[in-house]
Amino acid sequence: MATVLSKRSPSISTIVRNFASLYSVRLGFLIGGWLAPEAAVRKAAALFTQPFASSRARALAAPTYGAAELDLSVDGTPIHAYVWGDPKQQPYVLFAHGWSSHGTRIGPWVKPLRDAGYAVVAFDQAGHGRSGGTHTTLPDFTCHLLAIGHHFGPAAAVIGHSLGGAATALALARGLEAQRAVLIAPAADPLAAVERFSRFVWLAGDLGRRMFARFEQAMRFDASELQAHNNAPRIGRPALIVHDVEDREVPWSEGERYARFWPESRLLSTRGLGHNRVADDAGVITAALRFLQGEPVGERVVSSPNLPYGFC
Repeated sequence: MATVLSKRSPSISTIVRNFASLYSVRLGFLIGGWLAPEAAVRKAAALFTQPFASSRARALAAPTYGAAELDLSVDGTPIHAYVWGDPKQQPYVLFAHGWSSHGTRIGPWVKPLRDAGYAVVAFDQAGHGRSGGTHTTLPDFTCHLLAIGHHFGPAAAVIGHSLGGAATALALARGLEAQRAVLIAPAADPLAAVERFSRFVWLAGDLGRRMFARFEQAMRFDASELQAHNNAPRIGRPALIVHDVEDREVPWSEGERYARFWPESRLLSTRGLGHNRVADDAGVITAALRFLQGEPVGERVVSSPNLPYGFC
């Protein structure tokens, strides 16, 4: 029986409830940051590391496109994986999804990749989809991607979207074996992400920075270790960076930063696809397949490191 996905718009009452909930959170941070800053920082840290509650429901409702499914334990957390084809017998492509997303987000790519002779492996990050856990971070994203790559062996390519793109670059710089990489709308800087989060929830900027400093202390890392310009130069494999110039969630300048500092990369800029549709676009998929076959796609970014990101 065919799976039918409803495209019905949310009801007025649902929109009103979501709107009211968002402004309740914002007012809570606005007032709480003034009256009880430490409590606001703790609450912000919990919110920053917890995927949207609706993302699990979306993942469970999404089709799996006939994937073989298995669970792997990574540091005690069950990680749910999806496999199309046989990665032991065929070159395979590994997919890393973004924040509040899921592994079967790769669905539109599966048939084109399979037709091109690739097996495909995807998985749900901790706190996402069918995997265990409730909270996760970019270092966790990276750790779990490395673990999945180790389990299935060297990949022909790895594709990462959004935060999954950031994790892809970090994993490649730390030993993930893949011949090529495609980063779609990749986040380049956790400090910039904290600034965007703080603005969105009306958390004072100094409290956002205090929140992130707590992560650094607790997890024993420095923000500089996660920034694109400090990792991309260490990756000696070809990459295609795809980013939409009208992306409102992760600015195009962050994709340009990867392309500027990644020695064997090229930048493919799109317009009108935004942050999410760019990952499903047929033209982007076709261009990525050409890149995987060794064709030159996109433009080589040559610019001075002294220029602001997003200029070349």
